[in-house]
Amino acid sequence: MKIALTYNLKKEVQKTEGLPEDFYAECDDIETVEAVRDALLERHSDVAMIEADEDAFEKLRRLKPELVFNMAEGVWGESRESHLPAMMEMLRIPYTGSAPLTLALCLNKARAKEILAHYGIPTARFLLARDNAVDIEKYLSFPMIVKPALEGSSKGIKNDSIVANPSDLKRKVRSLIDEYRQPALVEEYLSGREFTVAMIGNGGSLKVLPIVEINYSSLPEGINHIYSYEAKWVLDRPEAPLNIFKCPAEIPERLKKAIESVSIDAFRALDVRDWCRIDVRLDAAGVPHVIELNPLPGILMDPNCNSCFPKAARAAGMSFTELVNSVLDAARERYGI
Repeated sequence: MKIALTYNLKKEVQKTEGLPEDFYAECDDIETVEAVRDALLERHSDVAMIEADEDAFEKLRRLKPELVFNMAEGVWGESRESHLPAMMEMLRIPYTGSAPLTLALCLNKARAKEILAHYGIPTARFLLARDNAVDIEKYLSFPMIVKPALEGSSKGIKNDSIVANPSDLKRKVRSLIDEYRQPALVEEYLSGREFTVAMIGNGGSLKVLPIVEINYSSLPEGINHIYSYEAKWVLDRPEAPLNIFKCPAEIPERLKKAIESVSIDAFRALDVRDWCRIDVRLDAAGVPHVIELNPLPGILMDPNCNSCFPKAARAAGMSFTELVNSVLDAARERYGI
């Protein structure tokens, strides 16, 4: 079978670009892309590499692969994760992962939360702030967390994103809107434990991998208990990884089933396909709430990189090759190829 791998490479932000320092954080480094390629080559003899740049459409049109393993995050625009899948649908090329609408909705955190709320799936109360004109504290209770509405990979979520008073709230909303040029999502802060849930498959074959807990007690003093940009990209480094994750999570069976249930409900409500990582946090009463869905989850091969999806797969007894090809197999089964 002729396979193609679509991806975006991480770049360094240049000062002249006027972009946030974490602008390319969602993109993959070449080591990750090559690891996925090598995993595909373990089972398939023909794997073409296609970077998801402005020439990607013509490359796909000329190559016409039988199936694409898509890990392209996109670079520009609020629906960037949907760009490559939209091209492939136009060209009638099968691909792994979710459809353009699902990818666009999951990247837009407010729209995703509206759908979750419609289906009665617990998610923190929130408000979308386009400026400082709205007195958010009239509608939500402190403490709150402020984050970009249209980003992933902890972009824009800094240690000062948790706010406890109106002045800090207004300051953070204003700075985030100015830096990222998009609305700010303001949520009531959930004070309980946090987990992330990796899932592979579709329909009745959907498989929930061992749950990962994020252990914030391992963070240095003064660092808030959120998976912020500092925690993810500054404090946690391959050469000095934080002992921040526990997999499988040590939780009672009842809580495990509750977390799995809310994750499956969210997967289905947003029409996710093939694979996803869903972030879940407990409220003060211990009720699981969906934070967000990641239908293009990161998969760093190196165990020292603390990548949650591969960590869950290893706990399930899966090699990196098995992980990658399980996603491909889920798409093949869905397409009937």
